[in-house]
Amino acid sequence: MEAIVFDRFGGSEVLRVAEADVPRPGPGQVRLRVVSAAVNPVDYKIRNGWLDAFFPTVFPAVPGWEAAGVVDEVGAGVTGLAPGDEVFGFTDTGAYAAFALATVVARKPAGLGWDEAAALPVAGETAQRVLGLLGVTGGETVLVHGAAGGVGGVAVQLAVARGATVIGTASAGNHDYLRSLGAIPVAYGDGLVSRVRAVAPQGVDAVLDAAGHGAVHASVELRGTADRIVTIADAAAAQEAGVPFSANGERTAEALAELAALAVAGRLHIEVADTFPLAEAAKAHDRSEAGHTRGKLLLHP
Repeated sequence: MEAIVFDRFGGSEVLRVAEADVPRPGPGQVRLRVVSAAVNPVDYKIRNGWLDAFFPTVFPAVPGWEAAGVVDEVGAGVTGLAPGDEVFGFTDTGAYAAFALATVVARKPAGLGWDEAAALPVAGETAQRVLGLLGVTGGETVLVHGAAGGVGGVAVQLAVARGATVIGTASAGNHDYLRSLGAIPVAYGDGLVSRVRAVAPQGVDAVLDAAGHGAVHASVELRGTADRIVTIADAAAAQEAGVPFSANGERTAEALAELAALAVAGRLHIEVADTFPLAEAAKAHDRSEAGHTRGKLLLHP
């Protein structure tokens, strides 16, 4: 099968198209014929070797954590799914491939597009997990850094649904988009702390950093404490400032189905920034690493 692999850490140039063995599903696994695979910032961080302490890489490696596709084969013990079923979820093997194995999947509703389905698992699980860690409740003010990105956009909507006032940092070109999600937009960069204080003179109750680039330290300054700040983007700053770096959590088919239901009902908007052929994975990584992406980037095998 065709897959994207890398044999060493480095820039996007280490990604190459290669022929790989079609994986066989083990007990509890299904094999997907991948229709759409999502690109996440964690992918280029792993590719660069920056997160090897959290996600050890065995070469040759195929990137990608989430996909939507058609069940091609089921392993022993799998019930409720059969070849031909349309599903989406977290992949056990790299998603940047024609076929991938998965254990945690949910059926893709007919009203949910392939790209939107592939974009849901990581962003949805991460947003739900971090809002839970922060204990966000109605009436609170939440600051989301990188609010126009894949995780940030979902987190904004879920926090608004909880009754929170959400302030989202993003580039000026994404401010109207954030308003459409229910957030108060603020430009990032120099002067960020003053701009946030101007729109939230009462202070912020909790902070999700999905951007990095100094957001952790600015958040501590705004909060006056390291309490109720979580970053998913800057492990080094998290260690320096004494705030949690949240990299992974529990994954369930039930949670995926709930997210899909919200999306189909129009209560959760999934923004697709762009799509690329599988062979252009390096271009997708460059786009992701450059930042400022609104929504998710997808690959089509």
